[in-house]
Amino acid sequence: MRTHVLHQQLLRHLPPAPARVLDVGGGAGHQSFPLAQAGYDVTLLDSSPAMLDKARQRLNRLPDQARQRVTLVQADGENADEAVKGARFAAVLCHGVLGYQEHPELLLDQLCRCAADGGLVSIMTGNARTMAVRPALERRWDDALAAFDTRTETVPGLGVRGRADTVEELSELVRRRGVEPLCWYGVWLFVDWLEFCGVELDPGDAEQVAATVAVELEASQRDPYRQLSRAFHLVARKLPSFSRGVARLGVASTNRASVRHA
Repeated sequence: MRTHVLHQQLLRHLPPAPARVLDVGGGAGHQSFPLAQAGYDVTLLDSSPAMLDKARQRLNRLPDQARQRVTLVQADGENADEAVKGARFAAVLCHGVLGYQEHPELLLDQLCRCAADGGLVSIMTGNARTMAVRPALERRWDDALAAFDTRTETVPGLGVRGRADTVEELSELVRRRGVEPLCWYGVWLFVDWLEFCGVELDPGDAEQVAATVAVELEASQRDPYRQLSRAFHLVARKLPSFSRGVARLGVASTNRASVRHA
């Protein structure tokens, strides 16, 4: 469900296949393999040998043509540019990774650097404004009260600390790197909250799945629903080199003016 919703959101912005896509922290390929099947040339980069083994197993089940369009690379996201030998991509994806970085700046540097001029940068990360929802639905009231003023939580099933962001803060971080936000979507709304409430959904019921997807997609682009999502999906576009230079000059001039004024 989550993969399908993100896939539909991406297709609204991606250039036509066979554009090159880099999936940083792509894991087992759940997001990038459907793109390969749609005709895109995909490079999946992940630091975990175990996840890349899972990706290879799933890759072997794809049709030959799709399989030939996928390249697997083992590397940390903070070294993505070196790992892909300076290649530039029409789209750079980073879904569900940023929240595990205590200091995300190095990873953001790499994501924005690996995008070609005019290319997309697609980031999905936790929504800092809904941190209290999960503990509240699980009736952990003390944790829910504390969550109103925190950005971190222990990720269920993983036992590691995760960090959340806001759309505004992440937008500003990518702007500083010459990448202009286009729009953002909510991700993981009703389905996730139902799961935390103990409601079981049947993935084998095609009619029910289709109806659920339709609702999730509609909610993902409407306020106030998208603001209530567990995560958000920011889609941005890298400015041409000339525009980035002008933007940096403008920031520098503003800063110098501020210093003189002070």
